[in-house]
Amino acid sequence: NKTFTSMACSSSTTLLSNSLHINQISIHNRLHVSPKVSPNQKLPIYSKNPLKLSTTTTTIPFALDSAGVESPLLSGDSSSSLDLVKVFDLEGNGIPISDLWKDRKAVVAFARHFGCVLCRKRADYLASKKDIMDASGVALVLIGPGNIDQAKSFAEQTKFKGEIYADPAQSSYEALRFVSGVLTTFTPKAGLKIIELYMEGYRQDWKLSFEKDTVNRGGWQQGGIIVAGPGKGNISYIHKDKEAGDDPEIEDILKACCS
Repeated sequence: NKTFTSMACSSSTTLLSNSLHINQISIHNRLHVSPKVSPNQKLPIYSKNPLKLSTTTTTIPFALDSAGVESPLLSGDSSSSLDLVKVFDLEGNGIPISDLWKDRKAVVAFARHFGCVLCRKRADYLASKKDIMDASGVALVLIGPGNIDQAKSFAEQTKFKGEIYADPAQSSYEALRFVSGVLTTFTPKAGLKIIELYMEGYRQDWKLSFEKDTVNRGGWQQGGIIVAGPGKGNISYIHKDKEAGDDPEIEDILKACCS
């Protein structure tokens, strides 16, 4: 109705105004720090404190993904860290994450958090192609930073057709070096996408969004999508979200998993 639309647009306008201000600061800083990313360039790594930058740098090899965008491949350290990651199914069983693709190929999506409206769209976006994945023997998996109860709520609310796992320690996100921070969360593009999703009928779960686990661990976290297996060390595609709502083209994912 008109009242809801007015409220949504008003809230969204405020969000976008704040986002634009933050993004202008981000752009100004990037122009003076790193105007271009190139292979083997030393990159700044964000600290866990989203409001403070770490001065630590590391060298990460790059390769072109199927969309032609430079994205980091897994380093040896990341692969080793991933071997130690354990996620939990909806029954509370702990499973080494690499077991999810040890004996099969899988598309594994990493949500920002279980209350995120953008992640609900990502779940539907991937599930819409599950028939193609099924025909190719590819599993569809979603992992979120949070506890098992949050994962259960997400499953009940979204009716997601794939497998859902919780990563309470957020270890998989750290191993894969997914980005995190305020400046990757509040951007004009993300704000516009949220408005579009609300108009489509998607809703943020604010209760899940403001639970302690989410606020402390996942509030500013970004996710990504990988295609992995069969074989624990076989990761053939990786997309790391640069900002909230940064979904890759579905054709690129299908090319990686099912062609």
